[in-house]
Amino acid sequence: MIGDIAQILISEKEIAEKVAELGRKISSDYQGKNLLMISVLKGSVVFMADLMRAISIKARVDFMNVSSYGSAQKTSGVVKIVKDLDIPLEGYDVLIVEDILDSGLTLSYLKGILLERNPRSVRIATLLDKPERRRVDITPDYVCFSVPDEFVVGYGLDFDETYRNLPFIGVLKPEIYENT
Repeated sequence: MIGDIAQILISEKEIAEKVAELGRKISSDYQGKNLLMISVLKGSVVFMADLMRAISIKARVDFMNVSSYGSAQKTSGVVKIVKDLDIPLEGYDVLIVEDILDSGLTLSYLKGILLERNPRSVRIATLLDKPERRRVDITPDYVCFSVPDEFVVGYGLDFDETYRNLPFIGVLKPEIYENT
């Protein structure tokens, strides 16, 4: 698996430091609020686990699974809800926790759906941001790292459901994902 990585873009240590910093910021920003963290499965589960432990205020968590990729490398533009939330959103300050903000199509759609459910607020925290790939006008409220337009895996991010368990963010060698 390591042999499939062209380079390590963000180390395990860098991720841990940035997630701890983000947890402190979110704890401060949401002090006295009714925080509900929504993990967008599957990619954000590693980030969500570390981020929620870095937050020092009361928070609830829920999970949602949406898809616009399937097994493809690029978004199809069609978003479908695979697993919806268990908690009604009224009265909550929602924080969507995502692994990567790329085209923005999925998160834009998701944010719109969640806003219709009458939460007090909806914000976005993302581990990685690829602003040059954006196809819609959406900006995350919290970002750990901006990354170049490379095919990245690890720390929850996958290619064809693999590489999620790498403890760092790495650039996948093109020969691994080309011709698939």
